[in-house]
Amino acid sequence: MKKTLLTVVALAACFSTALAIDKNTVEITFNGNTATVTMASNISSYVTNQSSGSHVKLVQSASFAGVDKTVDNEDGEIIYVLSGSTTNGEFYLEGAFKCTVELKGVTITNPNGPAINIQNGKRVSVSAKSGTTNTLTDGANDNYNGAFHCKGHTKFKGKGTLNVKGNSKHAIYSKEYIEIKNLTINVTGAQKDGIHCKEYFLMESGTVKINGTADDGVQVELDGTTSTGVTTGHEDEDTGNFYMMGGTLSISSYGDKAVKADGAIKCTGGTRNFPQADMLENAILLGVDAALAGGTTKAEVFDLQGRRLDVQRSTFNVQRSTFNIVRQGNRTIKVLK
Repeated sequence: MKKTLLTVVALAACFSTALAIDKNTVEITFNGNTATVTMASNISSYVTNQSSGSHVKLVQSASFAGVDKTVDNEDGEIIYVLSGSTTNGEFYLEGAFKCTVELKGVTITNPNGPAINIQNGKRVSVSAKSGTTNTLTDGANDNYNGAFHCKGHTKFKGKGTLNVKGNSKHAIYSKEYIEIKNLTINVTGAQKDGIHCKEYFLMESGTVKINGTADDGVQVELDGTTSTGVTTGHEDEDTGNFYMMGGTLSISSYGDKAVKADGAIKCTGGTRNFPQADMLENAILLGVDAALAGGTTKAEVFDLQGRRLDVQRSTFNVQRSTFNIVRQGNRTIKVLK
């Protein structure tokens, strides 16, 4: 269903065109040093435009709780559609309700910060539209965590392509979980991790290629000091676990590990193109005996300097309150005694 638009001009540097757009939609079109922001009239009262030139800043009202639900948009959330190109711009979004960011052939380089910076602690869907290539590049500035930076739960989806390069820290950063389905993600470099998230990481399908990271390919942190344990449908889960159910994950030219997780690494499907020995899980929460139990291969334990330690599985005879590396067959874990 279409509805008459309300056009909002992002200060004098931005221009708009009189077109009809879908309900619940904000369209952002980058064009060099300018950006056009166009809002559907049914949600215009919920979004404040504080943009300047090609640096787009939108603030979604805290009072927004969904409008005009449809079959395809059952939460009635606001959809932000990004297209066009800029070599000195950004997309910055604040909010407190679920939203969707559609990447529809957009290229954003921000020399001074994240290309996309989403300050919204709720679920954020990031959809690369079919047939489109989208590219995000940041600048060398340590005041943020990623070229793509998201405060909330991040679900990557779609059948398009997303290219990301992190010149400051991580290429892709989420303060909460990351889920990936269908799309192609190419991380072409990062000063730290290619993908870094908290709570858990889940790859269901799609293709992820990570190349040229100074630290890990993928790192998953526990968001706190205790684990929720695995939950049904991963609802409210905070385990620090890495899950791979399908798709293809290729990681090359990394500084530390291909995959590192505060919790467990659980691969039940898909293709992994990197040495399996370069997957490191952290058994702090699992308990030493639980971490070593069930294996038929003798475990070897090393300190962080690589020195082999004398270990008995029942007593884990190493220095307490220190980290140690346990290798058992193709499985490597980091253990706190």
